[in-house]
Amino acid sequence: MEPSALTAIAPVDGRYADKVSELRPIFSEYGLIRFRVEVEVRWFEALAADPALPELPALSDDARGFLDGLVRDFDTPAAERVKAYEATTNHDVKAVEYYLRERFAEHAELGGLREFLHFACTSEDINNLAWGLALVHARETVVLPWCDRLIDVLTGLAEAHAEQPMLARTHGQAATPTTLGKEFGNVVARLRRQRHSIAGVELLGKMNGATGNYNAHVVAVPEGDWPGIARRFVEDLGLCFNPMTTQIEPHDCIAELFDAIARFNTILLDLARDIWGYISIGYFRQRTVAGEVGSSTMPHKVNPIDFENAEGNIGVANALFDHLAAKLPVSRWQRDLTDSTVLRNLGVGVGHSLIAWRALDKGLAKLDAAPERIAEDLAANWAVLAEPIQTVMRRYGIENPYDTLKTLTRGKPVDRDTFRELIEEIDVPEDARARLRSLSPETYLGLAAVLARGTD
Repeated sequence: MEPSALTAIAPVDGRYADKVSELRPIFSEYGLIRFRVEVEVRWFEALAADPALPELPALSDDARGFLDGLVRDFDTPAAERVKAYEATTNHDVKAVEYYLRERFAEHAELGGLREFLHFACTSEDINNLAWGLALVHARETVVLPWCDRLIDVLTGLAEAHAEQPMLARTHGQAATPTTLGKEFGNVVARLRRQRHSIAGVELLGKMNGATGNYNAHVVAVPEGDWPGIARRFVEDLGLCFNPMTTQIEPHDCIAELFDAIARFNTILLDLARDIWGYISIGYFRQRTVAGEVGSSTMPHKVNPIDFENAEGNIGVANALFDHLAAKLPVSRWQRDLTDSTVLRNLGVGVGHSLIAWRALDKGLAKLDAAPERIAEDLAANWAVLAEPIQTVMRRYGIENPYDTLKTLTRGKPVDRDTFRELIEEIDVPEDARARLRSLSPETYLGLAAVLARGTD
């Protein structure tokens, strides 16, 4: 059976392949090989630029242009050539070195310098930096732009519905009213904090040899400032330098990044469930799409599938992030190989997140508030005004106001007339009485509208 989207085992490469296409150049096998090639080439260039290694002379403009082309023009046939070497070497990083040796032979100047490829490197010097580059690229081109997109969409909803009164529910019961916009604003505030955390994680890299001590470097070139060379190289790649490692960069930063993305996802999962519930009770209508089917047997249904899809994919993504964050920082002694196979799943968690983000974006775009239905709930819950009445009574020293309102409202049907009668009976100043008279569940909103518009 030929590999295709229909025969793929994992849905990120099958059913949802079109929804994660921007991740393919980053986290695929091709992407990993491409980043390895970039690291190997840039390390060779860094060595050639340092006077500590006179045997590797400064490169000509032509040689540097050739090397830039190896990185810039790396394509699928080039990756297949690397895989052909791997079939013989059974070692993926060594296969990259052999591929580059082959390409160096095409250039008169570089052909005689091939022994400086992979100089003093362990495979993990290449791999940790390749994965680091993948994560930096994914964060900057996919993750943060989608964080910003969803935050912007929700900010727009917060502003658009800033003044739409809505009955709140705490413990599932009728509670002090809010506005629809304020509830979107709550989500925006939470997401912005986690977006800041995602952007602030320092992605680290190391270039210090087999057990992190520059052992071979010092023997071969004792006069070299190897920590300085390594730091400059790693930072020039766009990563933060980790000076203290074993054979592997310990992956703590990957755990930090995935924990932050998982927290962002958890907030979105909370949102998806809430929107699902509001659709269920009629606070939102979903715009229909021509040709779509909600149920195979019930023609009337418009299911909240986008929010269900988002919830399910966030669950998968966060389960993967949780395992990666727990496993990757753990390695026996100076290293074991359990991280190697696990690292190949970095893109899977991001992929399921991306599927969820797209689903949420689609679902939110189809929502229309139903003010008439929201107003029905408010009109049926005058009991929520027990809070402001007893609070005013407290201010003016009336004894046991809470118990008074509790007796009047708890488990009993109350309406506008019930509260009007009580308001006329209590001994409070006339201006306070007037404020209470003016209240209804629809107007008892505090600063909700102001807070909703404060999301910027």
